[in-house]
Amino acid sequence: MNVKTSSLSPLGVYHEGMEWNAVEKVIYERRSIRGFKKEPLSDGMIRRILESGRFSPSAGNMQPWRFIVIKSPEMLAELEKDAVKMAKFFMFFIDYTRGGAIRRLLTKQLAKLSIRFMPNELHVVPFALLSQIAQGKTKVFHGAPTLILLVEDKRGVSCPATDIGICGQNMVLTAHSLGAGTCWIGLIKLCMYYPKWRKKFGIKYPYALNNCLAVGWQKPKADGPVPREAQIVEWYDRGLHDAPRTEKQGG
Repeated sequence: MNVKTSSLSPLGVYHEGMEWNAVEKVIYERRSIRGFKKEPLSDGMIRRILESGRFSPSAGNMQPWRFIVIKSPEMLAELEKDAVKMAKFFMFFIDYTRGGAIRRLLTKQLAKLSIRFMPNELHVVPFALLSQIAQGKTKVFHGAPTLILLVEDKRGVSCPATDIGICGQNMVLTAHSLGAGTCWIGLIKLCMYYPKWRKKFGIKYPYALNNCLAVGWQKPKADGPVPREAQIVEWYDRGLHDAPRTEKQGG
């Protein structure tokens, strides 16, 4: 999946076999970035990214979000420190991969119970990440010079969390189109266990904070498509009682 900028197709048209257009190029080449330069993006550039979020579609056009931009090095360091502290606290009780036999036996039982009640948050991927963070092997916010907090208003129509996802996706694609890098950070939730941060950011009903975006200049630059799992798509394009035909999407 490589394309030359000079061969991009124009927007607003389609014909079989055409090259990507500029929007498709941004979507396919945008990657999650986990290494940032210390120099932050300009305020003007951040405002442009925020504007693409503000214009995102939402159920009933309720726009169930608030944006908080954090550029203060002091505050970013404190958020990182507190998130690591909370990761260590949780891993002390549920990381069954470390320690002696008796500790592993006890923590494994607690981990099983915790995973049962929080299967998404303690899926094998975030579980492993939390363990790495607790051991000081990786950072929570990847050293990004800016965080954009996506505060969800639970009074939104239908599913506000979906609207937050759409809003954030608009932002990360816009950031990529402007040459910046981004990474979704769900572990901002770790900081919400601290009353001081909930008070600082005004996170109380009807608001919730489950996601933020790390934003900055990439170090090193890592644009380009990454392998994706092929999908089997069902097509219902025959009669009402006919079985669907299936098609493999992707290589």
